[in-house]
Amino acid sequence: MYKLLFISLFTVCFTLNLQAQQGSVSIEQDPQIKKLLDIYKQGKANALYYTIQIGFGSYDEAEELKQEAEIEFPEYDPKIVFDSPTYRVQVGQFTDRLEAEKKFLEVRQRFPGALLLRPESGNR
Repeated sequence: MYKLLFISLFTVCFTLNLQAQQGSVSIEQDPQIKKLLDIYKQGKANALYYTIQIGFGSYDEAEELKQEAEIEFPEYDPKIVFDSPTYRVQVGQFTDRLEAEKKFLEVRQRFPGALLLRPESGNR
């Protein structure tokens, strides 16, 4: 009985293994796409954004605040910006003022000292 069961199980597994398919995928893309991506990245890097500053202080304080912000608002990559003599923690990059103000109201509930920074060349 066990021998018959073992043989049929072996046969089924062996048959399934033989029917497996293997393939490879090759992607060919136009070389102009890389140029377009570079132009897009350059445009994004030079763009001006509204951002929300949630606090400032020493580097250790800013690091703690950044970790809190990563937990509270993971969708907006918090970052530490050094502006002598303090470290400032900022979240979000908003091109639209309305979107920035909506998020600012939400952030301010958790961080009452938050400020909405306007897009100026010094606030990037």
